[in-house]
Parts: sequence; structure tokens; C-alpha cells
Amino acid sequence: MFTGLVSDVGTVLSVSGDARMRRLTIRAAYDAASIALGASIACSGPCLTAVSIEPSDGGCVFAVDAAAETLALTTVGAWEAGTRINLERSLKIGDELGGHLVTGHVDGVAEILERETVTAGAWGASERFTLRAPADIAHFIAKKGSVCLDGTSLTVNAVEGDTFSVLLIPHTLEVTTWGERRAGDHLNLEVDLIARYAARLSEGRGRAA
Repeated sequence: MFTGLVSDVGTVLSVSGDARMRRLTIRAAYDAASIALGASIACSGPCLTAVSIEPSDGGCVFAVDAAAETLALTTVGAWEAGTRINLERSLKIGDELGGHLVTGHVDGVAEILERETVTAGAWGASERFTLRAPADIAHFIAKKGSVCLDGTSLTVNAVEGDTFSVLLIPHTLEVTTWGERRAGDHLNLEVDLIARYAARLSEGRGRAA
């Protein structure tokens, strides 16, 4: 489990394999000694398993494997050397839950339709992003609810049909990959865990009636 609070921005160093399975090596600022082999790391949304870890100047280099379903249903299949990704280590018992409960199981890919500067002040500018969600999961997204986009926990500002908007403050833009995002970019989307199960329960009750 994760919280959607990004703790580092890593860089993809290499990609090997094919559409059935790819291995990606990623440079991060994490202490290699603190990552156990087999540990779960959220990589711009998807929960991936560390299959190797080596110390490196200023941090570590770790490798993850992405299987065919992950490559087909997320943006991981488009990553290449130089791609920057949001990283989060898995929760430990007693950790502060500052975002919302995130599983690292991506529901689909959202597309940025518009980026708009909302406010600018002494600490920088806040940006509003309007996105389109896949039609089959758009109904899980609610105004003032939570979504996880590229591993970042965000509050939904508005919803209209299959489009929704989120607001990014200067700090988030600076410490994640959001500062680089533009219209036309695609992001990994995980809907709120509670909304997903509530909808499933509601469907079950409807069939029973």
C-alpha cells in the first residue's frame, strides 16, 4: 500500500525486453541498504517489484520487471532511457497517511486536455490540469474525491462527464514530474479505493433486487 505522496523522482537508465516482459533500471536517491530485494516501489503509479538493487553515487540503481498487462494498460510501455518517474516506497506500520490509500494497481490511462495557470504569487504559480478519464472508469471519479495520477495523490476539483480537473500547488509541481506535464500527455490513473468497492457493492445489491 502507498499514500500517493511522492518521495523521490527517479530516472530510467535502461529498458530491455519486449512486449511480453521488460526490465527497467532506475536511478533513485534512496539508500540501497534500505531497499530489500522484492520490495514494492510505486513507479509513477504502478506497484513494481525491485528485482535487483545496487548502491550508486547519491543513492541507488534498482531494476523492476513489467509484465505484458502492465505494459499494455499503463504508460510503462512508453518509458525509455531518460524518462523521469515519480517514486514512492511502500507504507510501513506507523507511517503517516498523508495522502489517501493507494494500491499501485492502475485502473487506466488519463489524458491531459489542458494546463492553466490559476494563481501566481511569491511562492510560484498553481496550475489547473483538466484531464479525460477512460469512459469505463470515469464514474468512479467524484468532485472533492481522491485520485492518484502518476503516483501522486490529488483532490478532484470538478467533474463533467468523463473529464475532471485537479489543482497542483507550486511545491508539488517542483518535487514531482508534474512540472513537465503538458496537454496531450498521458498519466497512470488509479481511482479511489473506497469508491471502487462502494460501486461494486452497489452493483451487487442492484442485481439482488
